[in-house]
Amino acid sequence: MINAERVKRTFLDLLEINSPSRQERGVADYVKARLVSLGLDVIEDDAGEKIGGNAGNVIAFLPGTKPDATPIFLSAHMDTVEPTDKLKLIIEDDTIRTDGSTILGGDDKAGITAIIEGLAAAIEQALPTGDVQIIFSISEEQGLRGAKELDHSQIRANMGYVFDTGKPAAALMVSAPTHTRISAEIKGKAAHAGVEPEKGVSAIVAASKAISKMKLGRIDSETTANIGRIEGGKARNIVPDTVKINAEARSRNNEKLDAQVKHMVEVFEREAADMGATANVDVLTQYHTYRWTPEDDIVKLAMSACDKIGAEHIFLDGGGGSDANVYNTAGIPAMVIGTAYTDPHATSEQASVKELVKAAEFVKALIQSAALT
Repeated sequence: MINAERVKRTFLDLLEINSPSRQERGVADYVKARLVSLGLDVIEDDAGEKIGGNAGNVIAFLPGTKPDATPIFLSAHMDTVEPTDKLKLIIEDDTIRTDGSTILGGDDKAGITAIIEGLAAAIEQALPTGDVQIIFSISEEQGLRGAKELDHSQIRANMGYVFDTGKPAAALMVSAPTHTRISAEIKGKAAHAGVEPEKGVSAIVAASKAISKMKLGRIDSETTANIGRIEGGKARNIVPDTVKINAEARSRNNEKLDAQVKHMVEVFEREAADMGATANVDVLTQYHTYRWTPEDDIVKLAMSACDKIGAEHIFLDGGGGSDANVYNTAGIPAMVIGTAYTDPHATSEQASVKELVKAAEFVKALIQSAALT
């Protein structure tokens, strides 16, 4: 059995630790102490130094009692988006939320809680285990930076499970998209807006025309695109000569993604040229897609864990990225597992204690299932 009251207490303890990206020191110290108390070998790497943070990735190892079992790793990230400072929690029966002035931080402290408490239950109940590795990463919310800086040769597992999405707990996210960042700088010509606007070429107008003719939002069931930030101009009485745009496109189908990115680049360049401006567009792939099926070992093992706790096999297709994308790109099979929260990154975020306990039960069942394979 999972100690439901302790699960709740662990989650609340983690929520009280403010940990925006690159400021994960408090959470790192907390999880290291908990993992050491469970008898794991624990280290902290130098990823934080590389990205200007105050903590590194926490990596822990539990030697298995069954040498022929499938070694697995369990992962979650220690950072949250902001704001979480001055957190005011409201607990109503099964629900934990804030007063609405901050996010909750369930993304991804629910994942950390599920891993720690599921692992603790397996150890306390003296269940047979294979090798189990824990990876708690930093700066996931700022481009999966901790997972990218991790020395992947340290991963001592055949496959891994990343607890980094919301309800329902124990849902299996079998795919995720490739994510491409698109940065455009449009350059026009400055002029006095009141005296001789005819001599100017407005970069903002050029950008506006391009965006108005661009396919954005939900492109199809696998593909999305967005203009996230626009910055430009110097003063209201100057025709703006420069504007910078940060955009993105994502798809679980790389051919569709290539077509969408090409479309966005071409529209920026064409509309700028039509006005006598220029567009310099930079394209960078942030992470790559993955897709699993029920025939893959990583999914079979997760399905077995679902069966142990009486959970339905729920297969989801993801629209966002996670550390699992990084691990898969490095050749280490990984998939995302559901936990306990809703409305991540919003002040309306909340978490279910019942779902959190279920996520911990799934972790324990996953460890049991791996010991049998």
